[in-house]
Amino acid sequence: MAGWGILESVQQYDALLVLSFGGPEQPDDVMPFLENVTRGRNVPRERLEEVAENYYSLGGRSPINEQCRELIAAVEIEFAAHGIHLPIYWGNRNWHPFLEDTVRQMTADGVRRALLFVTSAYSSYSGCRQYREDVERAREAAGPGAPEFEKLRHFFEHPGFREPMAEHLCEVLARIPPDRREAARLLFTAHSIPVAMARTSRYEEQLHETAASVAAAAGRDSWDLVWQSRSGPPQQPWLEPDICDALTEVAAGGVKDVVVQPIGFISDHMEVIVDLDMQARSRAESLGMNMVRAATVGAHPKFVAMVRELVQERLDGIRIGTRCLPEGCCPSPQMLRAGGKPGA
Repeated sequence: MAGWGILESVQQYDALLVLSFGGPEQPDDVMPFLENVTRGRNVPRERLEEVAENYYSLGGRSPINEQCRELIAAVEIEFAAHGIHLPIYWGNRNWHPFLEDTVRQMTADGVRRALLFVTSAYSSYSGCRQYREDVERAREAAGPGAPEFEKLRHFFEHPGFREPMAEHLCEVLARIPPDRREAARLLFTAHSIPVAMARTSRYEEQLHETAASVAAAAGRDSWDLVWQSRSGPPQQPWLEPDICDALTEVAAGGVKDVVVQPIGFISDHMEVIVDLDMQARSRAESLGMNMVRAATVGAHPKFVAMVRELVQERLDGIRIGTRCLPEGCCPSPQMLRAGGKPGA
């Protein structure tokens, strides 16, 4: 894949690009945003209008862009405190600031080699390779002189990601009365993806590793990994069970308290709010269960420090941890069915 620096020695970098999903910031943004998200997928207009109502019920604004601004501001302070002199750019896949516009600006600013931080901790086509493809299209649109990018490693295993989640888990466990705390059921959630996509990456494996680590740090040895945010046609198999189905099952077993933690996300954005705080909570209440939900990492100081540490690894020419190289990362199921090779 052109434009991806596979660098074997200490290199100079001009900038850091933070790449995220994006979200609407006012009611008039909602339908255009959803059309961007679903472009090419033949999603009926009625379905988009149904999803749009979730945004309108919260004022037509997704929290995700503000959460990105908060994280970037904190990382800028962290950089300054540690002598890292890199400007931070921000681009989104589906809404302003659009990635293509950001890469054009980086090109105009003279950025030639940049690091890339994607706000997705795990391997999967939609959470890794698709972002790489987005960047390559943005580079082509920017034309000659567009920066080369090197993606920072996956951070699902980094203590700066897992330790804040363990802290948040302990905080919500403390809300359950001591005499019921041990019997509370712990459910970790992540975005469901098609089973065919899951087979082309380590997505499930990495989530299971993270869940086990976070649970152990919070003193829990029993937990379940369940899924949320399923979309797509009903005949297409996706990872299961869904969080609401899991709640129904545990309630049937006599569980009175359930603790839910969305380990698949880095911020409390719309999918967390709608799928967990609204829909899952409503299901739990209808089943007579007490549900508490742990926060995501957000701009926790340890997570902010983690971003700086990942950047420092590249500045120092260090190669550690889980990396996902362009020539072999997260192929789409469609690519494999067509006989293509990862990285083709």
